[in-house]
Amino acid sequence: MRKPGWRLMGAALCIATASASAVAQDAYPSRPIRIIVPFAAGGGPDIEARQFAPKLAEAIGGNVVVENRVGAAGIIAAEVVAQAAPDGYTILYGSISQVVQKILQPAAKFDPVKSFAPVSLISTSPTVLVVPPGSDIKSVQELAAQIRAKPGVFNYSSGGVGTSAHLAGATFIAVNKLDAVHVPLRGSVEILQSLLGGLTQYAFPIAGTGVPNVKSGRLRGLAVTSRGRLPQLPDVPTLFEIYKDEALVQDSWGALWAPAGTPPAAVQKLFGATVKAVADPAFKSQVENNGGLAISSKSPEELGAYIQSESQKWAAIVRMAKIKAD
Repeated sequence: MRKPGWRLMGAALCIATASASAVAQDAYPSRPIRIIVPFAAGGGPDIEARQFAPKLAEAIGGNVVVENRVGAAGIIAAEVVAQAAPDGYTILYGSISQVVQKILQPAAKFDPVKSFAPVSLISTSPTVLVVPPGSDIKSVQELAAQIRAKPGVFNYSSGGVGTSAHLAGATFIAVNKLDAVHVPLRGSVEILQSLLGGLTQYAFPIAGTGVPNVKSGRLRGLAVTSRGRLPQLPDVPTLFEIYKDEALVQDSWGALWAPAGTPPAAVQKLFGATVKAVADPAFKSQVENNGGLAISSKSPEELGAYIQSESQKWAAIVRMAKIKAD
């Protein structure tokens, strides 16, 4: 017969194990958290991520570093995070690009629903239809008319196939039944250069990139893809008010995703810290000044449901616009 002392030792061991586990959870994060950003340094999404990172670090009580992993329109960054240790120390600054890339390339080694533990939304942002400041095109209608008159001559640029700029451009072409050439670049930061250098004639950069350049006069804004006009560009119409087509109402978004299997305690701590970071007045002001909206999810589960609905929405747009991977 086992003596009572064994039972006491077993109980003590259980208590010690539980206490160690609680201490480990309380200690998170005990080393720097890496935010993997799928966008080139210097572009609107990268700037937003770098503005967000110190706010998250302050809220979570640890160090947060931003690491750019550019390539394949967001696939490389998504695969890096999907295959990372599920410990809460490697997270993705995700976007609709990852949702769309899985639709375009089913063989990609990640699934936007199954490969990640959703944390929270961070922001939403429309795209801005822009042309170079020296262009003779002054309106959306003039742009459409010139493209129609010269099929196959006009080029529009994006940061890659399946990015927000590509989706908006392809939808605009499909709705108007036009013929223009998509020029995928190595990253969204190159869109401005392609326009000013004459490689492309128009583009749809996200507001974080488009709004500052329109306000500074480096680009001319013709329209935005939000449902209502942006307060930052009150004289620039929406594509929806011109065409009354729901497909042209498009918002990009940024969100935090951890690898699937990340401990719930770490996800919840990341979620709580993200909510605080997004609500920071300085961060909200930075996002909104560039035409976006700083917004957090009500829960990680809400973000998960949103990503599923976004997958269905963008699958329909991909079919309608006949978007294909290169």
